[in-house]
Amino acid sequence: MKLENLCATPEAKSRKRVGRGPGSGMGKTSTRGEKGQKARSGVSISPWFEGGQSPLYRRIPKRGFNNARFRIEFATINVSDLNRFNDGDVVTPELLKEKGIIKKQLCGIKVLGNGTLEKKLTVRANRFSSSALTKIESAGGIAEVI
Repeated sequence: MKLENLCATPEAKSRKRVGRGPGSGMGKTSTRGEKGQKARSGVSISPWFEGGQSPLYRRIPKRGFNNARFRIEFATINVSDLNRFNDGDVVTPELLKEKGIIKKQLCGIKVLGNGTLEKKLTVRANRFSSSALTKIESAGGIAEVI
């Protein structure tokens, strides 16, 4: 018996040493195959990566509560869009749809304060931004919340 033949247990095997010459059968590509991502050094592919295919967690239907179904969405117009009307007109959601300024009324109409208003109007809408309120009132108009 020699020292190099001793092992801790009879079943213990030596670790597979790859890339060690022609005799081992594990030289050249070191058991990694030919080309490809996994043949390169430093590869780290997450276990759930499916090679660019749409992943499983996005393919299966979602369950549980989602607040998007109950979201309140307003059709928005800017103060500058109201310059189409004449002085003293009463601007309502129906009139805006009739003129083609909005396509859908959704849950209501919100007036935003982008642009300037040169006409004195009575604007009826569901919501107003603070800047839109000041611009309508500074032009001498009235902002009414429906």
